[in-house]
Amino acid sequence: MSTEDGPPNEQNPPQAPSPGTLLVDTSRRDQVGEFRGVAGPYWSLRPVCGGTEWEAKPANVRPPSPIERLRAEISRCNARSAGRIL
Repeated sequence: MSTEDGPPNEQNPPQAPSPGTLLVDTSRRDQVGEFRGVAGPYWSLRPVCGGTEWEAKPANVRPPSPIERLRAEISRCNARSAGRIL
């Protein structure tokens, strides 16, 4: 007999990362966003260069690859130097 709670195929939701963590939303064509917080069953992400936050299902979110992380950080630095973000 299993000691787990709930049905055997039920998965526990992933633990929310720290605010500011870069993540990739696979449901939005692999858009990289910055984790902002939890909104009910969803995670709030914000584009790295600023803009409107969106909500993503935790199951559709993954850590960025090294090249995705580098591109996002370079985009943020370029936007900051151009005065588009603070």
